[in-house]
Amino acid sequence: MTKQLRIKCIVYIVGIIVYGGAIAASMRYPLDNRVKFVWFLAAYLIIGSETFCRLCESLMQKRVMTEYTLIILATVGAIGTMHYTEGVFVMALFGFGMLLDAYSTASTKRTIQKLINIRPEYATRLVRGKEFKVDPSNLKPGHAIIIKPGERVPADAMVTYGISDVDTKALTGEAVPLSVGTGDRIYSGYINLSAAIEAMVVGSYEDSAVTRIMRMVEEAQEQKSESENFVGSFSRFYTPAVLLCALAIMIYPSMTFSYGNWDAWIYRGLIFLVVACPCGLVLSIPLAFLGGIASAARQGIVVKGRNHLEDLAKADTFIFDKTGTLTEGVFHVTDVRAFHMTREELLGIAAHVESYSNHPIAQSLLTEYRRQVDKRRVGRMREMPGLGVSAVFDGERVYVGNKKLMDRQGVVCSEVEEPGTVLYIAIGKRYAGYIVISDSVKENTKDTFDYLRDKCSAVLVMLTGDTESGSIPVARELDMDYAYVNLMPEDKMELVEDFLSIQDASERLVCVGDGINDAPVLARADVGIAMGATGSEAAVEAADVILLEDDLHRIVDAIKIAKETLKVVERNVTFALFIKALVLLLSIVGYFSMSEAITAEVGVMFMALLNSAWVAKYTV
Repeated sequence: MTKQLRIKCIVYIVGIIVYGGAIAASMRYPLDNRVKFVWFLAAYLIIGSETFCRLCESLMQKRVMTEYTLIILATVGAIGTMHYTEGVFVMALFGFGMLLDAYSTASTKRTIQKLINIRPEYATRLVRGKEFKVDPSNLKPGHAIIIKPGERVPADAMVTYGISDVDTKALTGEAVPLSVGTGDRIYSGYINLSAAIEAMVVGSYEDSAVTRIMRMVEEAQEQKSESENFVGSFSRFYTPAVLLCALAIMIYPSMTFSYGNWDAWIYRGLIFLVVACPCGLVLSIPLAFLGGIASAARQGIVVKGRNHLEDLAKADTFIFDKTGTLTEGVFHVTDVRAFHMTREELLGIAAHVESYSNHPIAQSLLTEYRRQVDKRRVGRMREMPGLGVSAVFDGERVYVGNKKLMDRQGVVCSEVEEPGTVLYIAIGKRYAGYIVISDSVKENTKDTFDYLRDKCSAVLVMLTGDTESGSIPVARELDMDYAYVNLMPEDKMELVEDFLSIQDASERLVCVGDGINDAPVLARADVGIAMGATGSEAAVEAADVILLEDDLHRIVDAIKIAKETLKVVERNVTFALFIKALVLLLSIVGYFSMSEAITAEVGVMFMALLNSAWVAKYTV
């Protein structure tokens, strides 16, 4: 519970205590009417403080006909006609509904400042050959820096000396580290993995990649519009209609067929106003959503607000990151083709040449080889950023890398068209074969997509920082509608904006991701879903829904819970409106007193509570 909500609860409880004391005192002692009035008025003002604040905010926004206007007019009228207990009770019911609403919709997000965890605490600047630790914000274009293994790149820069692998997952989502060398561009947020490199800063800290991501997340959360409160939109038409009807009840009969009987008809008009107050609606809607949120939490799905459940039930466009979301992010050897040697011999050569690397591809080769590597057989290893590696193995120069490396060495081979990362192996100028390494699609992904297509008529989209060769086969395997590759966070954001711009009012867009690079689009989407088991803190903070288990099928569970919750909301609203209409008619003809009308309203809320308890136990 937030500090602000805690204060509201304390104020409300104090008001209820004052109200209870006023009732007890008036029942036990013959209080003077002025004392009674002051006591109940004090309880009324304390309990209704939040309602008065909301009314002031509405008036400042030039919105007069709201549910707050109606509740205040009705309760002031009740107190003005000396129906103190009923007037304060109606305000207490309304206040309780607002507290429940605030509790159900209050964001459980902590501050987005946790994103700062991907920023380095310091930068190592080189000045005339000496190293100085400085604050990254003090770096300027042209400054020389050194990044050691395990350190984060402090600012966007260009490598001036050295060769290393860098982890780019923070920005691109790509699990495979990138080899960089002299002349290559590196970005803040990358992590240096294998060797110290020197670089020259090429941009200010304020314009660095990490700072841009933070800025995009903040802007996206400001742009994201929450679904409009049902009671708020309904009251724009409902409030003026109720006020006109109440005035007609008070005035018309007293001036026509019941001439002069002002007291009776003013009282009936006030009953009409009290009964017409949307207390039941204010309570029944958040109670149902609270039940849905509780049901989701029980099944490993954290929903940060009721509007996200509502939007999820209407979702028809689903955008997914690839690595870590659709795929496992763990690489395996999927194919080995050897020429003039056995499969095991080719694997052995590649595993020995890559044995000094911590690269995931090298680890997958060692895993597949399943034998002890003898590093004494390997020497004079050389990394070539963007191409691959070479080493002397058993006295012969061996090249392991991409097609560009083969072309550069004059090795004749045809390009392999297989999904995944293809490693070509050459011994000297002789082509020895190739090895394909792929990431595997997560279990249940296809079943999840089948449900989204059949039940949500979904458009399925992939946005990834991975390469075309590593992404398009996955998109084809899952039969996705669109796939965009080689994307930076800014590119993802632009595409999400494009998809949002073509939606109509009844459609909703969902983004699913797990990395820091996904945080801006998770914040901007109608519903952002983070893979909480493996997701970064930034993604979890920016998302609206968190899947505690690393299982995409939980999205299906979340949608089923959301749809069931909306059914309960509809039942609650329908029942509340039916009872309200019935009581209004009976109160006009004099069959209901104010206290009896309030009792009917309590009955509506009790039914809403039972419905909500049922949805809280709903299991998919």
